[in-house]
Amino acid sequence: MKIFKVLVIIAVAFLVATPDLMAQCAMCRGTVESTVSNGRSVIASELNFGILYLLMIPYLIIATIGYLWYRNSKLEHGRRLEIASRVKRAMS
Repeated sequence: MKIFKVLVIIAVAFLVATPDLMAQCAMCRGTVESTVSNGRSVIASELNFGILYLLMIPYLIIATIGYLWYRNSKLEHGRRLEIASRVKRAMS
């Protein structure tokens, strides 16, 4: 659990420390440039937010599945150790 907390802290630090990672595809960039030239710059910031949102969701899903897998394997390992200790006590 301690490792998970450290990984979460590192992930949050990366997200907070890198606000300049606003990337866009070629079509999105063209749309933003045309709307900014028309005087509407709000669309650019909303588009960047949407791109980052779409980027983060798969990573959050994978991280959640990984955490649940880790937690369940740790519980299963504890059960196996308990059964092994019972068998040793029964054999002696």
